[in-house]
Amino acid sequence: MIREFKEFAFKGNLLDVAVGFVLGVAFATVITSLVQDVLTPIIGAIFGQPDFSGLSIDIGDSRILYGNFLNALVAFLLVALALFLFVVKPYNAMKARQQSGEEPEVEPSEEVILLREIRDALTVRGV
Repeated sequence: MIREFKEFAFKGNLLDVAVGFVLGVAFATVITSLVQDVLTPIIGAIFGQPDFSGLSIDIGDSRILYGNFLNALVAFLLVALALFLFVVKPYNAMKARQQSGEEPEVEPSEEVILLREIRDALTVRGV
C-alpha cells in the first residue's frame, strides 16, 4: 500500500497540478493586489468613491446591500480586465508569432560559427 501511495503521490501529473495550483494562488494574489491597490484607487479618483459597500435600500424591515454586490461586480470586472490585458493578450500574441514563423533571429555564437567554418572546410576537401 505504501508503494502504491508513493506512485500516486509522486506521479508527474500530480506534481504538475500541485505546482500549477501554487503558482495560481500566487498569481491570484498579484492580480488581487493590482485590482485593490492600483485599479480601484484610480476608479475612486475618477468617480469619487471606490467603495460602494455603504449603499443600501431599506424595504420594510429588510435592508438590501446592493453596494456589496457592486463592489464584487467591479472587482470581478477589474480582475477579468487585468487577466485579459496582462495574460491573455501577451499569450495570444506570442502564440500568433510562433504560428506565423516569426521567431526572433538569434545570432549564432562564435563557437557555432567556427564549427560551421570547420565543417565547410572539411566538406570542400572531401573528408
